[in-house]
Amino acid sequence: MSVFEGATAIVTGGTSGIGAATALALAAEGASVVVSGRNQAAADGVVDEITSSGGRALAALGDVADSSFADALVASAVREFGRLDIVVNGAGIIVREDAAGTSDEQWSRQMAVNVDGTFFVSRAAVRHWREAGGSESEPGRSIVNVASNVGLVGTPGLAGYCASKGAVVMLTKAMAIDHAAEGIRINCVCPGGVDTPMLRSGREARPMTDEEIIDMNVASIPQGRVATPEEVAQVIAFLCTPAAAHLIGTALPIDGGYVAQ
Repeated sequence: MSVFEGATAIVTGGTSGIGAATALALAAEGASVVVSGRNQAAADGVVDEITSSGGRALAALGDVADSSFADALVASAVREFGRLDIVVNGAGIIVREDAAGTSDEQWSRQMAVNVDGTFFVSRAAVRHWREAGGSESEPGRSIVNVASNVGLVGTPGLAGYCASKGAVVMLTKAMAIDHAAEGIRINCVCPGGVDTPMLRSGREARPMTDEEIIDMNVASIPQGRVATPEEVAQVIAFLCTPAAAHLIGTALPIDGGYVAQ
């Protein structure tokens, strides 16, 4: 039997990059998946890929920075598939500016999506699980937040992004402690350079070719390459399995050795 057979997962930011790869990875192991994002066509594409392979999925469009949407997202997963087992908070945005160059709106929006969204969806899931009952006998109740290796170490030109992802790391640890005894496991992954649309985004001030972007990232990675979204997705999926049952509050770098330097 597939490891997530009968389970239901929510993946925010599930329409592209790491989120889409994670939705597909969880579905491939038997999970029913709610694909959350803001792009209808992209969400439908991920859902179609899952359902065409015999899986179950639905798209849920909205803004995770809106707490009412987060509550509705959890409710829709339970209503459609009967339960909730896994939440992956993959929604995120990046602004490539230092502090002086970051506008109020850019700062607020990064915090809203990256931090508030992670908090709102996680809170909604925890509240549901508390109402549903259960205990440590339910090891499948798992939240994985997608932070960043620059939430562990600083880097130039990403002041707001570093701050927001650092907040995600600490939110993960605090919530993990709060809810470990309830059978809810909360961890985060901290990817470095990953070959996704986000890696290429936000570079209007200094346009670069795809090759230049990859080369720039590779230059700082001891392993000498960037990750694929699928590699990160497999680690996220592992954190949701019974094999990771004693992992609580981890912030796991997936960065080819970047933060080990």
